[in-house]
Amino acid sequence: MRSVIAYYILIAGCAVCSAEDAAMLHADEAFVEAVHRADGAALDRLLDNDFKWTDFEGKTQTKAAVVKNVPKFAMKGSGIAYTYGELGDVQANSGRTHVLRVWVKRSGEWKAIVYQEVMSLAAPPSFAPGAGKDCENPCQTIPYQPKNATERQVVTAYSKLETAAMAHNSAVFGTLVAGEFVAASSNSNKLYDKPGRMDDFDHAKMAGVAPTPLVSARMFDFGDAVLMTSEHKPDRGKPLHVTRVWIKRNGNWMETLSYQTSVDAAP
Repeated sequence: MRSVIAYYILIAGCAVCSAEDAAMLHADEAFVEAVHRADGAALDRLLDNDFKWTDFEGKTQTKAAVVKNVPKFAMKGSGIAYTYGELGDVQANSGRTHVLRVWVKRSGEWKAIVYQEVMSLAAPPSFAPGAGKDCENPCQTIPYQPKNATERQVVTAYSKLETAAMAHNSAVFGTLVAGEFVAASSNSNKLYDKPGRMDDFDHAKMAGVAPTPLVSARMFDFGDAVLMTSEHKPDRGKPLHVTRVWIKRNGNWMETLSYQTSVDAAP
């Protein structure tokens, strides 16, 4: 009997999906059902060893913790999926609730590596936690040492993206994000797509989503796709846990998504 959770089968831009797309969706459906049943044994087989679960309050748990005591979903509903070779993601958005699941292919099998929830604000923010006036970090330098050429290129693209955002430069920003770009943040009441973000820049608005100083980061390199997870400490407000996916398209690195969750338990 199929789970009561409504499941989507939608791969973005895919008229006839490949076997790889179908395999990732099959794994994602199994993940959804395993969480719904609180089946830790099934999840153990579906989760990558580097898996992290971050709820809408910013509490992050490891694979071991999730398998031992399966958390509950923030929402049920349909979504959209993207695949980039051995990296893929599933995004589900309903009202103020946004959920991201990132998948990686290891040894021929799709494994979940990120589950993240974001709860948007109920009203427009009164201020945007950011990087201060000079934006030294992350616009000019960040406390992260790239491990290879791919990571160096992504770091360069990341700093250029944040510099463009800080300057409200929609033209440059548009060259650094993919057409399917989406941004969800605990500090904003909006779910941004690329045109919406560029329009806000053209009207000198941040709407709660601004460059914030990087504290630490980790990258997972899959050739022409990179998963980046990071922790940030804005100039005011709560710390942020952020997940980004970067892809190399037409020779340029572009950000496809940015999910930003405030860490409520932090001092």
